[in-house]
Parts: sequence; C-alpha cells; structure tokens
Amino acid sequence: MNQAKTWRLADFRLVAFDMDSTLINIECIDEIADAAGRKAEVAAITEAAMRGEIADYKDSLRRRLALLRGVPVSALEEVYTQRLQLNPGVPEFVAACRAAGLKTLLVSGGFTFFSSRVQARLGLDFARANVLEVADGCLTGALLPQPWGEIVDGAEKRRTLLDVADLMGIMPAQTIAVGDGANDLPMMRAAGLSIGFHAKPAVQAEADIAIVEAGMDRALERVRP
Repeated sequence: MNQAKTWRLADFRLVAFDMDSTLINIECIDEIADAAGRKAEVAAITEAAMRGEIADYKDSLRRRLALLRGVPVSALEEVYTQRLQLNPGVPEFVAACRAAGLKTLLVSGGFTFFSSRVQARLGLDFARANVLEVADGCLTGALLPQPWGEIVDGAEKRRTLLDVADLMGIMPAQTIAVGDGANDLPMMRAAGLSIGFHAKPAVQAEADIAIVEAGMDRALERVRP
C-alpha cells in the first residue's frame, strides 16, 4: 500500500462498500455457475467486466444470468454456507467506521440472496442489490424489476451513494467508497475518499488508497479513527 496522505474517519459520515470480492471472498455469480457446470464461461465474462474490458455492465450481467437458467435455489444456499466468507479485516474496518459514527452502505451488482445476509452479518445500515427471479424453485435467468430499476451497474452505484448522502444531508466529500472492479469506479470517483481493495489495475490506479495485500483493516493505517 502506497504510503502518503492520511485522513480521519471522523471527517466522513457514510461509507459505501461493494460486496463481491470486496466484503466477501467470492464472486457469487461465478460460484452459482459452478453448480450449472458453466463456471469457466461465466467467470471469464465476470473478469472482463471487472477489468473494464466490457463497457456495458448490464449486458454482461444479462449474458451471465442467461447461463444460470434452471439452477436450483438450493445451489445458492450451498454457495452461501460452504463458499462465502468475509474477507480479512472487513469486520474490523466496518467496526471502526461504525465507532467513528459513519453510516454503512452495501451497494452491489450481485444479488439480494447474499447481500441481505451479509448486511445482517455485518450490521450494515443500508443495502441495494439485484433480485434474482425464481420460478418453481429454480432461477429463470432474469432479474425482478425494482422501484429504482432492474440492474445495479456502475451508474446505479454512484446514484445510490449520492442519494443516501442526500437523504443524510451530507456532501459527497463526506463519503467513502470501497470497491475492486470497474463498475465501482463511478461511485469511487463521486466519493470524498476512494479505497481499492485487492482491486483490478484500473481501479488501483484511480483509488486514493490501494490495498493490494493484507486485510481491509490495513486502510486504518491511512484513515485513522
């Protein structure tokens, strides 16, 4: 981690987190695809999207979801119970933010099946993610539309961050955004402080703090309570 400027958590009021490969150790959609025997195909699209090599995130997600049609919901439960873990240092960093009085937001291009559980596990204040459509106990390969739209992409992540900040009556400069992929860059650019956690090269290059090894709590060396 590049040693330079330091910040104070007390100067911020809201921290927004990506979920997959940021708060947690996996890309959930890739692990769901494993149950369908299509992990390599789906993971290749995910990697390209996270690196910013696919410009249309929504299209990349729809392509991946189509490959999951027919996967039983029980496969998602297996992913959660057997494969999903919090990344190192995440509970400590979240606890430090909460202790400093920050509200916490999970905003994910992943799915509410996982995000609602991660939110509860970490005690996060707000969350937004995509809702998988299920019929007869299996994925249909589609998402359910929500009042705000259908897919959480980079633009929606940015809008969610700014909307929550507005509801809190704070400025964007009082927010922190933590992510790893290209679809996190819009919210990271909008925030007062951006943290890239084990991020893709393009994200590392733009982040105010880039953590390339160790746990998320290492950010506390630069963002002090």
